[in-house]
Amino acid sequence: MAKVPRFIAVLLGLLLVSSGCTATAPTQESPTLTVGATLEPPTLNPFENTAASIAQVLLYNVYETLAKVDSNGELQPLLAKSWDVSDDRTQYTFHLDENAKFPSGKAVDADAIVANVDRLLSDDKLSGTLKTQLAVIDSAKRIDDTTVEIKLKTPSVMWLYDMTSQLGMIIDPSASVDLSKESAGSGPYKVKQYNKDKTIILERNQGYWGSAPKFDEVVFRYFDDPNAMNTAMLAGDLDVISNLQAPDALAQFQSDPQFSTIVGTTNGEVVLGLNHDNKALAKKEVREALTMAIDRKALMDTVWNGQGTLIGTMTVPTDPWYEDLANHTPYDPDKAKELLAKAGESDLKLRFRVPVVPYAVKSAQFVASSLRDIGVDAEVEELEFSRWITEVLTDGNYDMTVVSHVEARDFGKFADKDYYWHYADPAFVKLYKEADQSAPDQATEKFKEAARLLADDYAAIWLWALPNLVVTKADIHGVSPNMATLSFDITGIERS
Repeated sequence: MAKVPRFIAVLLGLLLVSSGCTATAPTQESPTLTVGATLEPPTLNPFENTAASIAQVLLYNVYETLAKVDSNGELQPLLAKSWDVSDDRTQYTFHLDENAKFPSGKAVDADAIVANVDRLLSDDKLSGTLKTQLAVIDSAKRIDDTTVEIKLKTPSVMWLYDMTSQLGMIIDPSASVDLSKESAGSGPYKVKQYNKDKTIILERNQGYWGSAPKFDEVVFRYFDDPNAMNTAMLAGDLDVISNLQAPDALAQFQSDPQFSTIVGTTNGEVVLGLNHDNKALAKKEVREALTMAIDRKALMDTVWNGQGTLIGTMTVPTDPWYEDLANHTPYDPDKAKELLAKAGESDLKLRFRVPVVPYAVKSAQFVASSLRDIGVDAEVEELEFSRWITEVLTDGNYDMTVVSHVEARDFGKFADKDYYWHYADPAFVKLYKEADQSAPDQATEKFKEAARLLADDYAAIWLWALPNLVVTKADIHGVSPNMATLSFDITGIERS
């Protein structure tokens, strides 16, 4: 069996976790860390709902995975100290850290890993996204207490990286809790209290098997209004703004010595999604026309204070298969009108349903105005995020929408006909599958080709990649510069 490379640049993550160490005292007594955030989770159950806000709080902080990825996009050990891969790349043997345990005192052993995989394979309520990711897994088998073998149906470049996120969260099989509001993970924190529409409070896992958490409690405090969150930060009520939602305020914090600011990257592609079940939007000429009608640079400057990176397909600069396609389709409203006329859609009316988050609402207003100039009536409707998830993401009841897709390496969703874009062009599906099953040294070019196909077919309108704009009090350290996974990883944060 061939040893898996320690560093594979295929998926981004956050901070390196120290494995196989015993609990140590925190460097300083710091009772509470208060983090300002947006988009409160609709539930705390990460298996029935894949809203990114769930993993923001729980991934790595409460639930751990076999492996995680660091800020350079490299796989690192977590619950597994190491792993081996068979020559045909369908069998992975994980060597578990013998120190790992749940708060109940039960070991995170081979039986626990097998129980988690078996639970996923038999879970009828598992979210559609996770079912798609899980489809490649055939079985899991205990070899001994600290060794587990997972067999795949086919080789897959992506599967292990999927296992570093929600799919791979390991829960205590002996726990009997309501995962929608409680937790059963092996991480340094546990869920203490879920105050709907207000806060989520995590408390220190006193018996954590690794490096001891730095805070007694971590409070995620949710704000609908980004200006209110900024005001709370200025008043000293917050220690961290997890991602600044009013970028024009960045300069104010940068000029104040009470605060530190971080400008990094995220995996968040701000996508103007198109419903391919709409007969007009199923026409390539219409999709191309809509793309040409939008001055995306002016949009990013207007909506996000010029912060971010223009993109032309479902990849970001930190992806290994990224290529700069920002200028793939130039702004040309006159040509857009010609394309609409050619497609017989000069009087197009579209339902433009967006979640009530700052970038989406502002983008929708800008885009609707731009489309009006080419004769397209895009009626904007703002939805509370939970309603957007139900009616747009789940039910596909929309024509256009705007949302940031923050999951790492997520452009394979365009191969899923049931996903809310309803795209799944056969040529893309075939190419993406070939790339995923390729040897790692060949996959990058094939994924790049697949991403380019999406751009050429105008599968969506890609606006820009969100930056990671974090504000902290000056005495807070250890925040990762990149929000490269779904997690706001607090495991490395401390107060000086």
